[in-house]
This record gives sequence, C-alpha cells and structure tokens, in this order.
Amino acid sequence: MGRKMQTVTDNVSAVILAGGMGTRMKSTKAKVLHEIIGRPMLTYVVETARKVVGNNVVLVIGNQADKVKRIVSEETDVIFAIQENQYGTGHAVLCAQLNIPEHTDQVVILCGDVPLITSNTIIQLISDHINAMRDISILAVEVDKPKGYGRILLDENRNVVGIVEETDATEDQKTIRLINTGIYCVKKDCLFDSLKKIKSDNVQGELYLTDIIGIGYREGKNVGVLVSKDVEEIIGVNNCEDLKKVEIIMHKKLCKAQGKTT
Repeated sequence: MGRKMQTVTDNVSAVILAGGMGTRMKSTKAKVLHEIIGRPMLTYVVETARKVVGNNVVLVIGNQADKVKRIVSEETDVIFAIQENQYGTGHAVLCAQLNIPEHTDQVVILCGDVPLITSNTIIQLISDHINAMRDISILAVEVDKPKGYGRILLDENRNVVGIVEETDATEDQKTIRLINTGIYCVKKDCLFDSLKKIKSDNVQGELYLTDIIGIGYREGKNVGVLVSKDVEEIIGVNNCEDLKKVEIIMHKKLCKAQGKTT
C-alpha cells in the first residue's frame, strides 16, 4: 500500500497562525484554546493540516505559547515557531521561515481560529495553485454581508490586484462581496521574498500578509483566486457568538457523518 490519499505531496508545508491575543473573546484563555465540542478549536485545524501535509506542519504561537504548545503536543506532533511580539499576520509568517522543512516548495497558510476548514478544500486549493502554475493563490468566498473582511480587488481582466482590509477600504471597495478567507497557497521563495518588502504603513501599523498580493501583482507574478462555495467552512472565531455558531455547525456535521439527525 502507498501513502494515504489525503497527503497531496511531500514538498508542501502548512503554516498555521495561532499567536494572536483574541481580545474580543473577553477571556483570559488564549483564543485558539477555546473549545468546540470539548476540544480546543486549534486542534481541529492542526488535525486537518496533518491529513494534507503529514509532518510538515509549522504552528506559529505567541500568546500563552507554553500552554498552547503543551495542549497541542498532548494530541500530535507539530513544528513550533514563536512570535514573541504581535506585529501582524505578515510578521507571524516571517517567524515561521526558519522552521519550515527545507524540502518545501509550496506553503499553505491557515488560521488557527478557522476550525471548520476541511482537508478537501485545502487539497483543492493546492491542486488549483499547482495546475495553474501560480506564485500566489488565495482562497476566497462571496458573501452578502462582507463587513469586517478583507476585500479582494480585481482588475478589468479579473486578475487579482490586491486585498484591502476593512479599516483601509474606501466606500466603493466596501461594496465588494468577494472576500479573503485568510487561507493561501504560495511558492515558498515568492512568499519570503515578498514578505521582506511589506511595510506597516496602514491604520493598524502592522505587517499585513495580504500585502504580498499587491507586491506580487506589481512584480508580474501569477496571482489567482479559488472561490469556494462553502461559506461556513471559512467562518473565523473572533468572539463568543462566533464560537457558538461554529459549534452548532460542527455538531450538525458530526451528526451527519455519523448518520444521525440532530
């Protein structure tokens, strides 16, 4: 027998961002450790990533790093990278650079607070990225109420020009319904070359990972988007209300998988 079907390729690594403070949870517990059906939400993302890339999982931790490390390590083995200061998503990925296995060609970037993402969707993103020979691929969805999300900017030929965060968006840009899920597949060399060029000249004063899109476009890189049909899968947990919503969805999915009804 060969290796599991789910493992796409040995030269893909996953970086999971799990170092944020999560102040909107109004809790002393690290956001990614809040539980969904009795398990910390981060463990769902780690388990999904491992189905796709095997041992090539790098977990970026910062807030309550020791506790997060201990809880994740009780369940599985991953590579840990430390983000000591919270300077944004771009900075978080930079913190993972030295920990990514050397044989990696492509990097999938996932969020520790998006626990419903499935291995099938990640595999689809990687396959689409590799088949289209892209430098950068973004997982996107179309939503009726895009408030709070980064909007994906397209030119007249539907090429991805960039991503603008809600706080930096113009009124016109706020009407865009195509949103960024925060999940990407990027050629490793392109990723870290672009990250060196991003600046913190935005409202938040942070290094946005999303800025690699605009840099890639300006440099003539192949930047594309895969639009997922499953909006539920990319729900991010930012507050207690989100946590309850995700738990209800996950409970339904588990019941469905077990052939039961709620």
